[in-house]
Amino acid sequence: MKINANEIRVGMLLEYKDDLWQVLKTQHVKPGKGGAFAQIEMKSVNKNTKLNERFRSSETVEKATLEETKFNFLYEDENYYVFINPKSFEQIEIKKIIVGDKGKLLRENLEVSISFFNEDPISIELPNQVNCKIKSTDVALKGQTVSSSYKPAILENGLSIQVPPFIEAGDEVIVDTRNLEYIKKI
Repeated sequence: MKINANEIRVGMLLEYKDDLWQVLKTQHVKPGKGGAFAQIEMKSVNKNTKLNERFRSSETVEKATLEETKFNFLYEDENYYVFINPKSFEQIEIKKIIVGDKGKLLRENLEVSISFFNEDPISIELPNQVNCKIKSTDVALKGQTVSSSYKPAILENGLSIQVPPFIEAGDEVIVDTRNLEYIKKI
């Protein structure tokens, strides 16, 4: 789907120069002399390289069309995470590099949304909140009753987050998967 350069937003996927690019930053510039343009910083989804490109407002670029499908997480091995489609029972493997740190939040049967481009999985979207168990945390210091004081804690999956002083080892908490922040105790 063709879009104008001034419609490009952060997070969009563009087909450009025979590759798939994710938009990291956009800046629309209207100089005193000459036509307006959009300065776009992009990252290649496949090659992991960055590119700064300047598009005139009148130019059009190809926005990538993605297919999203719901899958359930099954298991992981050395290099892959394995998911199953609950309707067709088709299994797919996704490289751990594509999933990144989000993979540590995966649990058996967790429903995720996987985006495909030309039948290749390119990204995974977890639910906004997941339940996690605290493996260890520092002891809260006396006198730290200010609501903004947090202490470090390590989850059972190995991720480190900041939690309020009343959280103890063994507690179950809800974590936001988008920014890995503590939400509440269960």
